[in-house]
Amino acid sequence: MSIVSNISPLAPKNFPIMHSISGVRFATANAGIKSGDSEDATLILLEPETVIAGLFTSSMTRSAPVIDCQNKIGINVENTGAAIIVNSGNANAFTGRHGELAVREIIAELSTRVQIPVERIFSSSTGVIGELLEYQKIINVFDYLVDSLHVSKIENAARAIMTTDTFPKGSSVKVRSSGGKITISGIAKGSGMIAPNMGTMLVYIFTDALIDKNDLQSIVSDLNEETFNCITVDSDTSTSDTLLVSATGKSGIRVNKNDLDFREGLRKVMLDLAHQVVCDGEGASKFIEVSVTGAVDRKEAKMHAMSIANSPLVKTAAAGEDPNWGRIVMAIGKSGASADRDKLSIRLGDILVAEDGWVSPHYKESDGAAYMKRQRLNLNVDLGIGTGSAKVWTCDLTDRYIEINADYRS
Repeated sequence: MSIVSNISPLAPKNFPIMHSISGVRFATANAGIKSGDSEDATLILLEPETVIAGLFTSSMTRSAPVIDCQNKIGINVENTGAAIIVNSGNANAFTGRHGELAVREIIAELSTRVQIPVERIFSSSTGVIGELLEYQKIINVFDYLVDSLHVSKIENAARAIMTTDTFPKGSSVKVRSSGGKITISGIAKGSGMIAPNMGTMLVYIFTDALIDKNDLQSIVSDLNEETFNCITVDSDTSTSDTLLVSATGKSGIRVNKNDLDFREGLRKVMLDLAHQVVCDGEGASKFIEVSVTGAVDRKEAKMHAMSIANSPLVKTAAAGEDPNWGRIVMAIGKSGASADRDKLSIRLGDILVAEDGWVSPHYKESDGAAYMKRQRLNLNVDLGIGTGSAKVWTCDLTDRYIEINADYRS
């Protein structure tokens, strides 16, 4: 698998300071799944009483690890720890019974090593689809992984789960609730094959909050709809997408699904990670926010926004710094949602481009061209037919995207 070395121009300057989460330890190793000497195996160990919520890809060709996680996420096992094992370089998807065997063998062996029931061990794989996973290579590094577990190695984990990513992705906040301070930290990988319908990538988020499992699942499901399910790089839904949120309860501070401070803290981490994935979109040079207002309802607003965000013509115009607002009109018209040509307005940032079914009399092409040179763009549409609104995020489509994906398996 081709590994990308040039860092995205949209990447943050540094990996963020990550607050450690009591009850979570990390370890990474080079199992030899990816070419070269980079680490490609990650073990995350969670202490007893940890509750885990999860969301997964909607793909009908989802991978063996995803199916296994889906079967386990609703199981309640009392008074035991939990573990997450991740490999990069091979998706273990579309690999038939061998893929299922690989998951069973990896989890069974890890269960023995860490003394955790198989029902509490979750696995993820990311990389090339359709190639058999040499799972024994992962088992061979279990001793090393277990011996090197440490609470501070979350950045190592963020790097080890990367494939075509150009930078590791992390986010961390401290939340002041009525009972005291709660910590939330998370990592993600994702660069291409990014489109909503959950989970859009691999994401692992941890908190020391004390919360009921059902409440955590409810919050994660709600927040997912306004974060990870609102990003797209290339409109392709992966076979391996996984979001796991683990709450160790070690802070002793109890929250529930109605706790606004905790929800907002978790939303910030999820949205930050989602935005970082877009910023690392394969070949991306521009970060684009698409905002739609005045739709019939939120569902239709999102349909319009995703139609714009997924349009190759809109995305290539952004890459070429061309204020071709007619392509936005086209994307609205094809979305399948309600629209009235003579009521919609379009803005590039604050620049009014079109209104009342026609180009704005005050619009200057030179203003639009100057705006499109920015690295971060806002495409704003008001449909004028209702109160529904939605925001989604995407990136431009450059020739570099083609280069990366044409060479992906070489």
